[in-house]
Amino acid sequence: MKKYDVTALGELLIDFTENGVSGQGNPIYEANPGGAPCNVLAMLAKLERKTAFIGKVGQDIFGNRLKEILAETGIDTSNLVMDKDVRTTLAFVETFPDGDRDFSFYRNPGADMMLREDEVREDILRDTKIFHFGTLSMTHEEVRRATKKAVETAKAAGAVLSFDPNLREPLWNSLEEAKEQTAYGLSKCDFLKISDNEIRWFTGEEDFDAGIRKLRGQYDIPLIVLSMGKDGSRAYYKDLRVEVAPFLQENTIETTGAGDTFGACCLHYVLQCGLDGFDEDSLREMLVFANAAASIITTRKGALRVMPTMNEVQELIKKFK
Repeated sequence: MKKYDVTALGELLIDFTENGVSGQGNPIYEANPGGAPCNVLAMLAKLERKTAFIGKVGQDIFGNRLKEILAETGIDTSNLVMDKDVRTTLAFVETFPDGDRDFSFYRNPGADMMLREDEVREDILRDTKIFHFGTLSMTHEEVRRATKKAVETAKAAGAVLSFDPNLREPLWNSLEEAKEQTAYGLSKCDFLKISDNEIRWFTGEEDFDAGIRKLRGQYDIPLIVLSMGKDGSRAYYKDLRVEVAPFLQENTIETTGAGDTFGACCLHYVLQCGLDGFDEDSLREMLVFANAAASIITTRKGALRVMPTMNEVQELIKKFK
């Protein structure tokens, strides 16, 4: 038995999200803990999975706070590196009327991109069932080497590799470099969570099924889940293609963390069923649960600290039935 269900490596940062207007008419920003890998782990922790995080923050006000929040959430922080020489990464999030977002990153450098290869603890990676990563930890050479060391260590230890490209265009020197590193992730993963805009970007195909066919022609990925926002989600597994409608709610305020919540719930089912144990019914059940959880998070500010419980997700599913 391995100690951890899921270990993730990547960015841990502060998302400054708009929260009203001051008396002088200036936007007020709330400092929410964020970063896609930890959002994933936070949702899994709510589902009573054992999780661990590998990454770096600054030894500053925000870094100390983030470490406290991860511990409070139940995420193992023994490989969270605190660096006195760099500052914790910050992101300012602008939310549009339809709930979509735009990001401005303060990361030149930010602590998350300064994680070194020798700071990655191999014992944690050998003791995890699933290792999850994205591309934000591959935008710069130092952290890229650390990420690839983690991937190879986890793979050698028999972990399932989970990948979410989570494209953030402003953080790359070029989109060609982003494609190159995304291709690396696709070549290594056993489970892929990808969004509608990312599949179009990477494959050049407008039709999602055509894009997935192209991916599967290049990469041997056993399970692919596609998030399509207001159009729901799909799972592609062996010769099965399962699509499930979204849970649309009137009180949606923003989409921050929705994709991470969705992906985490799918990983919960991978842990439950195993990559070889899915059928059409279990894929459908997985997508319904993941869509419901993602829908709940769109009604809350931030993500990491406000992930829904199992009961909340099940209640929403019952309500929509």
